[in-house]
Formats: sequence, structure tokens, C-alpha cells
Amino acid sequence: MNKEAPGTLVSLLDGLIDYAGLYPPANLGMEDMVCQFNKGLSSEADWMLGRVIVPINRLDEFEKAAAACLPSVDTEDPWCLSVLVSAAGSDALAGDIEKLAAFNEHHCIPGNGLALADVIELRATSSEGIDQALDLLPDDLFPFFELPAGQDNRGLLAALAGSDAAAKIRTGGVKPELNPSTCEVARFIHQCVQAAVPFKATAGLHHPLPNDNPSIPAHQQGFLNVFASAVVVENHDIDEAGIVELLDLTEGINFEDDRMQVGEYTVTREQIEETRSARAISFGSCSWDEPLADLQALGLLPRADSVKSS
Repeated sequence: MNKEAPGTLVSLLDGLIDYAGLYPPANLGMEDMVCQFNKGLSSEADWMLGRVIVPINRLDEFEKAAAACLPSVDTEDPWCLSVLVSAAGSDALAGDIEKLAAFNEHHCIPGNGLALADVIELRATSSEGIDQALDLLPDDLFPFFELPAGQDNRGLLAALAGSDAAAKIRTGGVKPELNPSTCEVARFIHQCVQAAVPFKATAGLHHPLPNDNPSIPAHQQGFLNVFASAVVVENHDIDEAGIVELLDLTEGINFEDDRMQVGEYTVTREQIEETRSARAISFGSCSWDEPLADLQALGLLPRADSVKSS
């Protein structure tokens, strides 16, 4: 944990990044991805890292590549995985769940390398598909259902409400049409809070603040804005237009030990921690060192040696 950073920033960023190095624009090979994740766990960014993201059809490849890196002592924490599986309602989903059960049984033994696939991510386009998937899932697998972009998802969120499940929004991609508008992101956040459904984001959140990416080209969201906005929405009466204003902030997000200021709104560290735990869970990124470097360049995190000294 970074002790020199303001307390509210630490709470906002703690375990926020799910590492997705296999995916664009990084597109790393499996061995390089495993090496980078292992490096991140030994860096000053370790406290920001959550799970490593692996597709179900490359799980065997991951096991081979990570064999020498996985913890092998029962006092160490396992590597935690979020696994991309077949779509909700697919006939292949049951087989994916069985494969994950076998993976977890094998990797709960220290000599086999400690790893735990306790989260899955899957696409969902209907309430019926969500219900079918929830009926299949064991209690030890937590699902994030990726909802269709650019539409009103209140019906699908209603299917998730009250269940041990969450929603997922795709916030970017390598083509312009894969990058949702700020209004669409604001609507998703607002609807998740209204339905009391947790969420994660994936893709496009490469920088802390909103920016224009000329290589796509597309306007992309900032991960600080997305998660700070979620905390505000959870604790203040704010509509979608107000969320858009918060998502567009390029300054005005300020961190102290006990309070965070987001535009005109103030939230406490306790409220940040409660929102992160219950509502705004994480985001997938193909890099962990670029977000770290950006935060350091903004002066939000102190620069340090790349490897922990303690």
C-alpha cells in the first residue's frame, strides 16, 4: 500500500486494476503477460492490482506460462483470476464452469501453484439468458455480465438486482464505434446505482483523466472520473447530466486524507470505501504501469523505485 498518497486516493485506487495484457492495444503473448503481471505484483503498483484476466479457451496456456510464478507456499495469497467465459444462455457455459471447478481444485494445492478463478465475465443480451446463467453458477463464482452498449439496460439490470452478480460496461476499443459517448457511460453508472447493482468497466480507460485518442480516433473516459463519479452518485442526488459534467472534468478532482472533492461534491474516505466495495468494483486495463506513470506525472502518486523495498 502506498503510504505517501492521500488516503482517499488510496481508497479509490485500491485493487482497482484488473490486468488484461492479452488484449489490445497491448496484445501481449501469454508468457509476456504473465511476466508483466508478476512484475506488477512486485512493484509499487501492487496495491492497485486486482485480478488477472484470462479467456477460458487459453486457461491451459496460462497454467503452463504461470507455473514457475504462482505462489507455492500456503501462507501466500493465490493469484486471482477473472475468466472470460461463454455468453449467458450459451450451451457451452456449463462446460466452462466445470473447467473452472477443475482448475480451482488443482490450484488450491500449494505444490501445484496457488491460483483461484473466482470471477467470470460473460456477455448478456436478455433477462432470460441472465437467469439461466445464474441458475448454473455455483456460489463460489461471481459473474460480471457485459451488457449491450448504447442502449437502455434497465431491464437487464433489474434481472441482476438482488442477486450475487454485477454488470460490466465496455468503455472503449480499437475502433471509434466501440467507444461509448460520455452520455452513455453516465447513463450506465446512474442506472447501476439506481438498481443497486455493482459494476466494472473494461477497455478505453488508459488514462486517469478524459482524453482524445487520435490513433482510433475517439474520445475516451478517465478512470479517476469514472470511479470518482460513481462514489458521488452513490452518495449524492445527481442526475445523468450531472454525471456527464463529472466525467468531463480535467481538473477539480482533489484528494485529501479523509475527503475527496469532485467538482462541487465532497465525499468521505468511508463513503469511497463503501462504494468501491458495493458498487464500483474495478476496470480492466492492458497495462498497469501506464496508469501508474500517469498518476505520478499528475503529482497524485509519488515516484518510487519500481520494486518494493519492504
